[in-house]
Amino acid sequence: MGKLLPLIVLAAVALGAQSAQGAEETVLIQLQPDASYRVWYSAGQRQPSDDDLNRVSALATNDGSDVAETSSGPARAFSLPHGVMIAFADGRPDDRLLVDRDACGGVRVWHSQGKTTLSDNELTDLVLSALPDGGKRVALGDRYGKAFQTPLGVVAVIWAPPARH
Repeated sequence: MGKLLPLIVLAAVALGAQSAQGAEETVLIQLQPDASYRVWYSAGQRQPSDDDLNRVSALATNDGSDVAETSSGPARAFSLPHGVMIAFADGRPDDRLLVDRDACGGVRVWHSQGKTTLSDNELTDLVLSALPDGGKRVALGDRYGKAFQTPLGVVAVIWAPPARH
């Protein structure tokens, strides 16, 4: 239960923020070797079927699988330490998906492009505030964020406060 509790809290925060405050998005922030950030988004343009995700993920190798046809275009799958990256070669936006599994075995898909834009300073604030059970609320201009440490990186829920009447 100790490892599951942070994930339950993250899901509750994400759902609560979405319903009560109109969450814009959940993002995954990964620190890169050059000290830059790679940001993955919980929503994106490509929506491959669950069957496609499972089939292509099963083909993943360290060097990339052979090209497989999917409902979202031709793709290759790369095995990563904590998941699978699916790369599409058709030149359309949202050309990479990161696929991992939550503590209950459910599939989570992260998109390479999304609607939320965060500055390097905002990303740094979220990363520095992250704790396994969730860090303090961080002001991000006219929005707020709450960040959680995970094996894949920092997951942050971003939301706008409700309008005052």
